[in-house]
Amino acid sequence: MTRYGALCYALSARYGSAMCLIVFAFQPGTPVPLRLVANRDEQHARPTAPLAYWRDVPAILGGRDLVAGGSWLALHRGGRMAAITNVRDPRIQLKGNPPSRGELVRQALLCNDLPGWLAGLAEGEAWRYGGFNLLAGDSQRLWHLHRGHQRLALQPLSPGQYGLSNADLETPWPKLRLAKAGLATSLDGGRWPEDALTAMAEQHQIRDPSRLPDTGIGETLERFLSPPFIIGDEYGTRATCWLSWHADGRIDITERRFGPGGVPAGETAERLILDA
Repeated sequence: MTRYGALCYALSARYGSAMCLIVFAFQPGTPVPLRLVANRDEQHARPTAPLAYWRDVPAILGGRDLVAGGSWLALHRGGRMAAITNVRDPRIQLKGNPPSRGELVRQALLCNDLPGWLAGLAEGEAWRYGGFNLLAGDSQRLWHLHRGHQRLALQPLSPGQYGLSNADLETPWPKLRLAKAGLATSLDGGRWPEDALTAMAEQHQIRDPSRLPDTGIGETLERFLSPPFIIGDEYGTRATCWLSWHADGRIDITERRFGPGGVPAGETAERLILDA
């Protein structure tokens, strides 16, 4: 493994398997209350199961991390969605082996009382985990839970268009602004998901250091991680996922996968019909 690859491996080991860029339009009361598109960045060698119904929990549809058993984006047939990004902040220090943040997606889908479970995390349970943003809910109610360095906050989301990367909700990193612009163009122009996917596939790295975030990993890695779609031989964007949640109870979800160097590695599309 190259030195650069080792740095990316350490990044993956520290921050785990999660989405790294999510933009979504939450519009309850409309024919399509939720549209979402996301990129998952990860070490290419990390074992992963593609989008599918889980053998041990057939009501869940999503990709799966085969190292820790969790997910980065998944749906439940009972009518629930959950997705997670990590928070990249060197000030977050953990002792021992913290629980997997991907497990939070599974728990969010299976808990009997989602608002109560989220409240428990916000009251202190979330400190056990590394930094994260958890998005969970359905077509009518959606929550964002942020676990940062000193801030632990839960908020219900009003209708609107939002973005998450590896900082707090709506932190305007260049990749997030580009992805949100693509989402807006896609919806305004009636070209969902094409324009949103074009933005998520942008590979141009930010060269101006003043425009890069400073998350403690150094300018070289910040630049490497700056575009929505990351190209690397050992670490990079491994999947782009998008979903449309229809008011009639249909959820269409697609996962497009990529290998080292951004080479296409397959695509899966599913339609989940919610339980009556």
